[in-house]
Amino acid sequence: MDGGGDEVEVGHGPRPVRGGEFDGWLTWQGEDAFEDQSGPFYFRQEANGSVRCAFRAEARHMNGGGFMHGGCLMTFADFCLFAISHPPRKAAGLDGPSVTVSMNAEFLGPGRVGDLVEATGEVTRLGAGLIFVRGLVFAGERRLLNFSGVIRRMKSRP
Repeated sequence: MDGGGDEVEVGHGPRPVRGGEFDGWLTWQGEDAFEDQSGPFYFRQEANGSVRCAFRAEARHMNGGGFMHGGCLMTFADFCLFAISHPPRKAAGLDGPSVTVSMNAEFLGPGRVGDLVEATGEVTRLGAGLIFVRGLVFAGERRLLNFSGVIRRMKSRP
């Protein structure tokens, strides 16, 4: 249910997925071991320019109560900060190494095994050093988490 059978091109930066449930989406799979363990997570730019992120919920994403673990939702939301900001950062020439410096979230409802968990959002401010992003994680009509965060661009080391 995780989009298994996907083939991902090797290299730095987002790469297209070939095959499986998320065929044609982009991923950073293979660049972040923690996200690989938690995901895989995917994103794509929609026709209107917005970004949609997604993954398929599995039993390994659930807590002892049988609902999606809060840490899984937070990890996905952190991924979404970067995915949502990727197109405007790239267009502004601000793409490159970055880190999350602040993240806030409120849990709104439970995720369940089999859910297609998605997120959308927006960049609220794109500065040269700091990027502010907010978004909403949902499964169908159910809202699971709202989030906001700040990304800091890192200076490249020589």
